[in-house]
Amino acid sequence: MKTFFQNPRVQRSGRTALILLLIIVMTGPEGSGTQPTAGFTGSFGNHMSFFGLFYPQRWVVFLLLTLIVVGLTSLVKMAHRWWIERQRAGNNAVARVAKTLAATKQRARHRSTRLSLYAVALAFALYFPHLVTDQSWQTLVVQDVLVYLLLALGLNVVTGFAGLLDLGYVAFYAIGAYTTAWVTGSLPTPPPFGVHWNTFVAIPVAIVFAMLCGVLLGIPTLRLRGDYLAIVTLGFGEIVYLFINNSYGITGGSTGTNQIPFLSFHLGPIKYLWGLIPEPYYYLTLAFVVIFLLAFSSLEHSRVGRSWVAIREDEVAAESLGIHPLKYKVMAFAIGAASAGFAGVVTASQTLFVTPPTFTISFSINILVLVIFGGMGSIFGVVLGGLVVQGFVAYLTHSPPSIYNAADLYMYLGALLVVMMIYRPAGLFPSRRRRREVSQVEAGTAPDTLQVEIGAHRVQEDV
Repeated sequence: MKTFFQNPRVQRSGRTALILLLIIVMTGPEGSGTQPTAGFTGSFGNHMSFFGLFYPQRWVVFLLLTLIVVGLTSLVKMAHRWWIERQRAGNNAVARVAKTLAATKQRARHRSTRLSLYAVALAFALYFPHLVTDQSWQTLVVQDVLVYLLLALGLNVVTGFAGLLDLGYVAFYAIGAYTTAWVTGSLPTPPPFGVHWNTFVAIPVAIVFAMLCGVLLGIPTLRLRGDYLAIVTLGFGEIVYLFINNSYGITGGSTGTNQIPFLSFHLGPIKYLWGLIPEPYYYLTLAFVVIFLLAFSSLEHSRVGRSWVAIREDEVAAESLGIHPLKYKVMAFAIGAASAGFAGVVTASQTLFVTPPTFTISFSINILVLVIFGGMGSIFGVVLGGLVVQGFVAYLTHSPPSIYNAADLYMYLGALLVVMMIYRPAGLFPSRRRRREVSQVEAGTAPDTLQVEIGAHRVQEDV
């Protein structure tokens, strides 16, 4: 019996069955107080359409979908094995195709090729509002895609680069939004120096204020690691949330802020008002996404980025090389908070109203899902992960199917996080370092020593 359950096929079938049951219950009807089991039984017994072909019970539909997915996966594996066998047999056609693919992959690593791909992607992003002219869609792209992308990039600096698990990252987002409301005079608290500042001026103020709060959070983390650090950041997020929710005389409390002025830019004869049209917000947010991408990419390959990697892998070894952990931890929190501060400005200026329920712990978990889904420590992975997940969320918000309930969104994201941890722990597009580490551990070939390179130094330590 023990041998039977240790069979890889049995284990895969069991995991597939559990995931199938979870999806059936998650997408099923809601229960009620008078009939507690109605939601569970209805999840299996109710009828639903199978691509309009027939109308069976729900469990039949999901079973057929599972069989289709398993069949396609098996075909892909069979095709891969056939490909490997033909390569080993010296098939000339297969060898030529494999050589072409290898050459294409090698060219993709060249700097000129990458820059060309980035230019094409940027050109498409700039032309996107002309392809999708629906203003409701454009608003969703700004608020549900680009803003989340900014937050995911900032959290990737903290969690992906420096290895600091931050469960209260939403606090910096809230600080950016409420700083915007404060400097524009939209809070019960008087604005700085009694002057109602222009909303555009709030951008650098919110970014700096969020970074200062990141420094305040980073200072007490010198002696904290792992779960203890996560608890501190979680507490920080809850403190910020409770403060803005209960301080009626300072933040407006649970009723939210007063109306925030439109984002506007006045410099001499140049005047521009963003107004209600979402397209200007799209281009402004896209510009800052590109700026943060360039800044974080430069940091990743700099001495600071290598120091973060060393602290993430082994803080003791990094400190023995002369790296000051407190300094670089504080830098990670401060730099990661910068993009969240700007995201708060965009949200506050476009929605014209900010309330505390926007900044709950579930929001931080949502951003963490994007980072894990794309690949921690990989800027490219986080961008693609954010576009895929949040693009799908925007679609569900704009055109929800009949079986979708908006209240179940975080349940779906939680399930996605669990599935990713089981089947793809490194994320969809992990960094090369992360991919190598995970593959070595899974194959049981991880070296007994860890090489940590900082600048021109190399240290060898026991793992």
